[in-house]
Amino acid sequence: MESTVRDKCFGTCVTKPSSSLSSSEQQCLARCCDRYAEATQVVTKATLEMNGYQ
Repeated sequence: MESTVRDKCFGTCVTKPSSSLSSSEQQCLARCCDRYAEATQVVTKATLEMNGYQ
């Protein structure tokens, strides 16, 4: 999953690859990765609840 997040976020946030990231690209990458982490937590929690774990 880590490589998928990295690939998707990089593709979304970095429009012109160069030797360094702009501050807006850094912020976009951070937000994107945070969203993936939150989504993973929601899905994991729902899966556990469906299987009777709480």
